[in-house]
Amino acid sequence: MTARILSIAGSDSGGGAGIQADIKTITLLGGHAMTALTALTAQNTCGVTMVQAVDPAMVAAQIDACIGDIGVDAVKIGMLGSPEIAAVVADRLESLGVPVVFDPVMIATSGAVLADAATIAAFERLMRLATLTTPNVPELAALGGDAAMRARGIACLAKGGDADGPDVTDRLIRPGLPDRVWTDPRIATRHTHGTGCTLSSAIATLLGVGVPLDQAITRARALVRAALIAAPGLGQGHGPMGHAALVARAAPASA
Repeated sequence: MTARILSIAGSDSGGGAGIQADIKTITLLGGHAMTALTALTAQNTCGVTMVQAVDPAMVAAQIDACIGDIGVDAVKIGMLGSPEIAAVVADRLESLGVPVVFDPVMIATSGAVLADAATIAAFERLMRLATLTTPNVPELAALGGDAAMRARGIACLAKGGDADGPDVTDRLIRPGLPDRVWTDPRIATRHTHGTGCTLSSAIATLLGVGVPLDQAITRARALVRAALIAAPGLGQGHGPMGHAALVARAAPASA
């Protein structure tokens, strides 16, 4: 059966991140992508020029429409846009009983702020219900760092792509278990727009077909690295990755 993956996230008009990256990633892995749009953004590889949040009732209606008819095997949460949207998303997902991957988007690759303090505060409830939360370096710092994530008793993938150095190290932090660490040479490219969206939606898709968390992260990281290498070189800033170039060699997700 095709994995039914719901992405709850913002739209990227430049096509490199957000809902657009999620749809590409889920489709590459053989899943059926569904969406609940939380915000419209006017953006390209150079930055974000305008953001408009969707009415929370409309976000809830989109989620209900997908769950009520097609059904959902896993959920990816990205940009939320407001604390009210965060609340309605949590309301809908608390009793759903499927894997949830929460990418706590706060700042775009270009540096644009995509979540205010009230929205970040509303992340607490979503982190508690998520199977995995995937902050990058500045997001982890805003959430209190390693100690705070451990104190919450949740699973967290601390992504190291924003750190300095020749290697990229990602760390899986889980209650009662030793950290799992992945380290790979950094891929030298400015075309990194949508890496977090791609990683989180890939993990969600793989969890949705029963792949264990460690393996899902390993496979999702490999997909991101391949997409970085295949980036088409579009735009004058942080360009999109090469999802399209991976189509020919993509295999359906399976456990």
